[in-house]
Amino acid sequence: MTTDFTQGPVYRQLYRFALPILLANFLQLLMPLISSLWVGNLLDSAAFGAVTIGTTVTNVVLAFVIGMNNATLTIFAQLKGRGEKGQIHAYLSAFIVILLLLSLLTAALGYIYVAPLLLLLNAPEAILGIAADYLRIVFLGVLFLVGYNFIGTVLRAFGDSKTQLHFVLVASGVNAVLTPLLISGLGMGLAGAASATVLAQAAAFLYSLLWLNRKFGRHSFRLQLPRLSQARTILRLGIPSGFQMIVIHAGITAVLSIVNTFGEDVVAGFGAAQRLDNIILLPGIALGVAVNAMAAQNIGSQNWRRVAQITRAGLVYNLGVMLAIAGILFAFAGPLVRLFIQEADSVAFGESYLRTIALFYPFIGLNFILNGVVRGAGAMFQVLVLNIISLWLLRVPLTYLATSLFAEAGIALGMGASLLLSALFATAYYCWGGWRERKLFES
Repeated sequence: MTTDFTQGPVYRQLYRFALPILLANFLQLLMPLISSLWVGNLLDSAAFGAVTIGTTVTNVVLAFVIGMNNATLTIFAQLKGRGEKGQIHAYLSAFIVILLLLSLLTAALGYIYVAPLLLLLNAPEAILGIAADYLRIVFLGVLFLVGYNFIGTVLRAFGDSKTQLHFVLVASGVNAVLTPLLISGLGMGLAGAASATVLAQAAAFLYSLLWLNRKFGRHSFRLQLPRLSQARTILRLGIPSGFQMIVIHAGITAVLSIVNTFGEDVVAGFGAAQRLDNIILLPGIALGVAVNAMAAQNIGSQNWRRVAQITRAGLVYNLGVMLAIAGILFAFAGPLVRLFIQEADSVAFGESYLRTIALFYPFIGLNFILNGVVRGAGAMFQVLVLNIISLWLLRVPLTYLATSLFAEAGIALGMGASLLLSALFATAYYCWGGWRERKLFES
């Protein structure tokens, strides 16, 4: 069911809209984890390593096209706020053509150049062959992955976050059932794990198309080539958004290179903490996506007073959730790290890291909220610049400096300081930047 965010109780709308996004993101996070668990238990360590490296490669390769899809939310939410149904149909057609071409190009290049990509990431020679075979199958599913995520993102822009959760549930369920069946039951090995991933994405895409046909089958829709103005608007938002995802992945890789200098105990403890990080930050990410859509609808209708109310609601929820998470980490950091590793030195580092970085979680949540509102105005390039500042001018240099002063204890201190300073930059741009004057659509 779509929701008009230009009216109604802001706090209740934000809670109800963000919760399904949080659940969908959690399921998306679980899918590769479940595949890895099945591979690790049913096959050998080489296959597990191939899946681990393969996941890294697909994240990097798909970063740009997924980032392009993020522009969908802002454009359609603003069009809904403006009440321009004709433009909605035109931009829907334009997005389909552009994302279709981009997905096919990404799949083809990934399939062809998979071996050089693995060499670029220093994949061990022992698993190079099976990792390449695994990835070639995974790249066949790019169109399905982008397709059902695009449909879900459009629905979110119109205020419906529950339907995409159904798409992800289908993908997760099919993946959980088919992975052990194809790996062991049919004896396909690692190719079975890759095939299960592709079939799960195809099932979710097919379900999303059937849902659209059942819901809107009586409405006429004609696919046409995008006009120059439409393509320009999509690329003006999509390209910076795509590069933003690449900047984030590259920045994380740079921090990992610093962590790797402290030996396997620190690397293992940091890896366990990062797995927890991926889960802990999901509420902040969900709130950021929710305020993006809600703010964009109101920016489209020029309701700036309500945009400010949405921002305040997002910040209040963020502060409450992140403080609660920090409290849980202080109390249970050790047992949580032991879910992934058991070595005493690694657990000790992971526990110390989590208790330190937990103090700074409210600041990274603040980034998600303020950048989400700014993205709602279409200021994608400005958010890209803020991410470059956060990761490359603050996080990587400060982590390097802190580790040179405090050894491995400086990892959390440097990263935490960068989160605090990047929150100040995001706040400064929100308060005094020119994002409110941006015009998303050409006259």
